[in-house]
Amino acid sequence: MPEELDPFKISQEQLDTAAELMKLDKEAHAILREPKRIVTVNIPVKMRDNSTKVFTGFRVLYNDARGPGKGGIRFHPQENIDTVKALSAWMTWKCSLANIPFGGAKGGVICDTKSMNGIELENLSRGYMRAISRFIGPRVDVPAPDVYTTPQIMAWMMDEYNEIVGHDEPGVITGKPVGIGGSEGRFDSTAMGGMYVLREAAKLRKLDLRKAKIAIQGFGNAGKFAFEIATKLSKAKVVAITDSQGGVYSEKGLDYGKLSAMKEKTGTIKDYKGAEEITNEELLELDVDVLIPAAIENQVTKKNADKIKADIVLELANGPVTPEADKILFERGILDMPDFLVNSGGVIVSYFEWAQDMDGYYWDEKDVYQKLDKIITKSFNDVIGKQKGFKGRKITPRDAAYIIAVDRVAKAMKLRGWY
Repeated sequence: MPEELDPFKISQEQLDTAAELMKLDKEAHAILREPKRIVTVNIPVKMRDNSTKVFTGFRVLYNDARGPGKGGIRFHPQENIDTVKALSAWMTWKCSLANIPFGGAKGGVICDTKSMNGIELENLSRGYMRAISRFIGPRVDVPAPDVYTTPQIMAWMMDEYNEIVGHDEPGVITGKPVGIGGSEGRFDSTAMGGMYVLREAAKLRKLDLRKAKIAIQGFGNAGKFAFEIATKLSKAKVVAITDSQGGVYSEKGLDYGKLSAMKEKTGTIKDYKGAEEITNEELLELDVDVLIPAAIENQVTKKNADKIKADIVLELANGPVTPEADKILFERGILDMPDFLVNSGGVIVSYFEWAQDMDGYYWDEKDVYQKLDKIITKSFNDVIGKQKGFKGRKITPRDAAYIIAVDRVAKAMKLRGWY
């Protein structure tokens, strides 16, 4: 992987920029550049042919000065420790920016879930939990679902943890099915939070979302729900969507129901009738009002940032815009809303789930959405306020978000006597 696209190097560079702007104490800066704990595990799993395959997994606790670690678990064939470290860092800033009482963590296993059957997947999920169980807990580090992990996988992991500790502990993991301690509103919370941010960004840019054209890169959990919510709540028009195999574009707008049914039936959306076939790269450069990267890291780079035509970029994925691209977009007057603000809805509602599990008292969906709206809208206003009023300097929304988040973590470390 080229150094400029190494996600952990990018996370460090973003921190370094904020540290310089805010004149962060050097000792605090040094602590915050590296994870607090990295765990690598090997997981033997009995496969369908009765052979045993060993999978490699990770769990990284980046910082817990503000509370227990919090972060998802990815099952992905290209998973690697640098990506997990970067995501754990971004989770630290995400929780801090939302001002919820968690630190940052992340986990992952190198595997191809598409080639595994249900029994193999359950065996892997339980094996991973056994391997990391000493390093997690509701007051230590609380995992959640992420790429290619599901509420069912979280249920297996929670059950395995309960077997290990000998009692029911629903607060050990979030993103669970509602029937065993999950929260209403959790499944679409990442996209819902992103749409609340889009609503506020549109107000700032005086953009009428009812007349807006939106392009979404990614038709996974976040992108799919962003499509559905944007068209239902904002009455916006999604004109382009892609998945890992490609996608489609139509000036007239796309039909969510038809696309969703096609994805379910065929595994892809690129054969949608009545639309032009496009690539993931082409989608990024379309002439639209709002671009939503909702897939993977490093999609908008210095090579294509000057070709982005959207007025608002809404980073629903983790790390889709590189530092070089961030500067280019800012200089061109494009409002790029950073990932750890835009996609924080997932961890905010995970916090709600954890709190409900710890109290044994559960809220309805309306309460969850109202509380999510309140927290993420305040975070948006905090970021824009910091951006406009930072020592008379022009800074990007990402720099503003980092300054807020890093300052809160650094102050917590100082109060604890870490430096």
